[in-house]
Amino acid sequence: MPTDARCLVETDDSSARVRLTGVLDRAEVEAVRDALLARLWQRPGLLLVDLSGVRIPDPLARDALDEVCRAVADWPASEMLLDPDAAPPDPQPDPLGVELPPVVEAAREARSLVSAGCLRWGLPELVEPACIAVTEMVNNVVAHALTPMTLRLAPRGNALHVAVRDHSAGQPAYAGPAAADALGGRGLLLIDTVARRWGSTPLPDGKVVWCVLYVEDEAAVRN
Repeated sequence: MPTDARCLVETDDSSARVRLTGVLDRAEVEAVRDALLARLWQRPGLLLVDLSGVRIPDPLARDALDEVCRAVADWPASEMLLDPDAAPPDPQPDPLGVELPPVVEAAREARSLVSAGCLRWGLPELVEPACIAVTEMVNNVVAHALTPMTLRLAPRGNALHVAVRDHSAGQPAYAGPAAADALGGRGLLLIDTVARRWGSTPLPDGKVVWCVLYVEDEAAVRN
């Protein structure tokens, strides 16, 4: 997957490893970032990035790679390590996913998958809040992005990671609670209420909107 003559992202579809070669400077950062994010979404799991063949003269360029690691840490079943010789983390369960059209019925199918996942992974406490979050995430695509979407979810410890990927560059903007007489604007507030963290990661042809819910947070609310 070449990004530019000066810096290449060399991938192997049979391996969870990519290799950067050449020179990575500020001019190359965006293309390399996009290539790594695209690979991580296309192939969930651990991605090992070999930096032995690349020179990074600008510290800000290296910071950009660290930012990719942070950006995907909350995606379902995704992790990127910049040291391919480091001990890999413990394996995680495979994610569940489904392709959905931008129609109102998509939210019902999304809730069904989330409920099944929570029960499969022993997270019944998260069925209700996760269904609230995924409903709003899917409905935002239906109302604003108007593109096909991919729902993906996976557990990590006592947390559930949920993400919806669409093909619109528009980023969700949360401006706090909506006015009492507002007709809309409560979707992101609901996500912010039930999830400990949420955010949006731009991709070359769209974005990934994600959230993370924890069992202990739901237990605290119920008590």
